[in-house]
Amino acid sequence: MRRFCSYGPIIMDSHYYAPRKELIDTAYTQLVGENPLEGGYYMTVWAPRQSGKTWVMQQILFQLQKDPRFDVLKINLEHLKDEKNVGKIIDGIAEEIGLGLGKTFKGIRTKKEFQQIFRKGVMDKPLVLILDEFDALPDEGINAVVSAFRNIYINRADEIGKTTGQKTYLLHGVALIGVRSVLGIKNMKGSPFNVQRSLYIPNLTYDEVKEIFKWYEKESGQDISGEVIDRVYNECSGQPGLTCWFGELLTEKYNKDKTKPISMKEWEYTYMYASSGLPNNTVLNIIEKADKEPYKDKVLELFQTDKKNIFRFDDEELNFLYMNGIIDIEESHDMKLYSKFSCPFIQKRLFNYFSNEIFDTLDRLVDPFENLDDAITETSLNIPNIIKRYRKYLLENKEWLFKEAPRRKDLRIFEAVYHFNLYRYLSDLLEEWKAVVIPEFPTGNGKVDILIKYGGKLYGLELKSFKTERAYKEALHQTAVYGRRLGLKEMSLIFFIEAIDEENKKKFEAEYIDRDEDGQITVKPVFVPVLS
Repeated sequence: MRRFCSYGPIIMDSHYYAPRKELIDTAYTQLVGENPLEGGYYMTVWAPRQSGKTWVMQQILFQLQKDPRFDVLKINLEHLKDEKNVGKIIDGIAEEIGLGLGKTFKGIRTKKEFQQIFRKGVMDKPLVLILDEFDALPDEGINAVVSAFRNIYINRADEIGKTTGQKTYLLHGVALIGVRSVLGIKNMKGSPFNVQRSLYIPNLTYDEVKEIFKWYEKESGQDISGEVIDRVYNECSGQPGLTCWFGELLTEKYNKDKTKPISMKEWEYTYMYASSGLPNNTVLNIIEKADKEPYKDKVLELFQTDKKNIFRFDDEELNFLYMNGIIDIEESHDMKLYSKFSCPFIQKRLFNYFSNEIFDTLDRLVDPFENLDDAITETSLNIPNIIKRYRKYLLENKEWLFKEAPRRKDLRIFEAVYHFNLYRYLSDLLEEWKAVVIPEFPTGNGKVDILIKYGGKLYGLELKSFKTERAYKEALHQTAVYGRRLGLKEMSLIFFIEAIDEENKKKFEAEYIDRDEDGQITVKPVFVPVLS
């Protein structure tokens, strides 16, 4: 029986996969060309890591191997990533091409020499060349190789009237697979590869994810709840590596009884371990990159709740985050593009990481002799009274607590830092009572909610920074709408603010009741003063 594969290329006879026929056909047509007699295109194939780039190009390789008109080679360049000498990089690629064609190419050290190996007479027939992990090469090596490809492409384009096999150079089509190759090559004189087309490998669609799990059901005879499949898709946004990782965990590692359907109970257990208890190469790679300067500041900005962040492809930092699967692009009705986290699961993992990385210790949360009966009982929580304890905790500890906290360019502490701190406070405080504290991100754009499961009940907290009275009123209603979706009758709305006097606190902390045809929901605002 097949199994889910979460890392490395799919083996079609052994793993579950989405056929992606339309995508493969598109890539094949670009490489071979609409009119193969004239030649194919030179293109970049790009997507964040573990998105299926290599597998898609493998399928094209297998198709082309059956076509007697072409030679086809797929070469992985990972082994050259640490090579700094451009001549050795060129020679290494040329040698691999020679080995694949049964020829000997050695001592090829310059762009001119590299071009010559593709000439008619040296090559026997038109070649389709696929270079995987191309962006692993240093920039100087990339520049040299693609500059040679560009010269060849233009030379072939100039030879109008000749078929692809009659042209001076027989490099019919080229695919460069990588994360950043779509950007164009960094070159002070301009991109040497401005002849290429670009193929983006998108995430799986909902239907593709559903069909993969239905395939498992058919082979195994074990049902999977539709709600579980929905959660896998929603949490991963169809990211292939993460989707198949959850498939692997659900159907193998945490599939304790294969005679019973995989239900939301199994999902919750699996998600708990995926969020905190298991390593995953894709996630670890994303965390490593998100924690690097200057990208860390951009990530922390994405957690702010008062506005969305404009996406610009030519912003180098945003581009880096996008190409590495940390953020995605959101279209808006106002005809603007905004940045958002690539999927809720990644946002949650980053939230958890920064919460613990910034606040490795919180010290004493409450006085050990303080009576907490008005805040925590054996069966219920009073969220506003818990937040009042947190408010007192901040007042007593904020000077040392935020001393090393990340700050914006204007030296103010990032809004997200307070969200991380509150989450850690609640998690640590309620741990003794066996409460489960969960950060939630409904939109991927800054909006942060904290859900607490305790005593068989669900409690919801929405976190905001106080900006204006108008925004405050909008937040009250938005919180009520979100509370209804959760099936709650009460929500807490936590506002972080630099300062608030007693008169305004009394005014703005008044309970808000939102009514509609389905009944009413109470929103309880609480203000938390923070460092300016």
